[in-house]
Amino acid sequence: MRVLLQRVSSASVSVSGGEIGRIGRGCLALLGVGQSDTKLQADKMIKKIKKLRIFPDAQGKTNLSLEDIDGELMVISQFTLYADCRKGNRPGFTEAGSPAQAEALYNYFVDKCKPLFKKTADGEFGADMQVSLTNDGPFTVMLEID
Repeated sequence: MRVLLQRVSSASVSVSGGEIGRIGRGCLALLGVGQSDTKLQADKMIKKIKKLRIFPDAQGKTNLSLEDIDGELMVISQFTLYADCRKGNRPGFTEAGSPAQAEALYNYFVDKCKPLFKKTADGEFGADMQVSLTNDGPFTVMLEID
């Protein structure tokens, strides 16, 4: 399981011209599901996102977590995090989970996040989405759980 996590001042997601989700201060998580990923890995990733200290404290040091600041979370399905670009010019996606597996784990992930954060917004699995964000910092990290 891979997550590209971005600290944001705000983020929104739209499908077919209509906004379906919006958050304020918090994190945007682009979530990629791999072939062998399970609910256990999803649970570990959620815990990591909740506790990761990427927000500044009063002294400007990155000592606070999403939980500490009562931040919001947006989760967007992003199978392209499993793109293999080592050969040729067309990315391969053989390591990505199947659509059915990825959708089930994505929905599980979002459902588990909702009670943990002040607000959890999400995209629409498999849709052509337009994601807008104000990257705070910028501060972006890649997380991977095996």
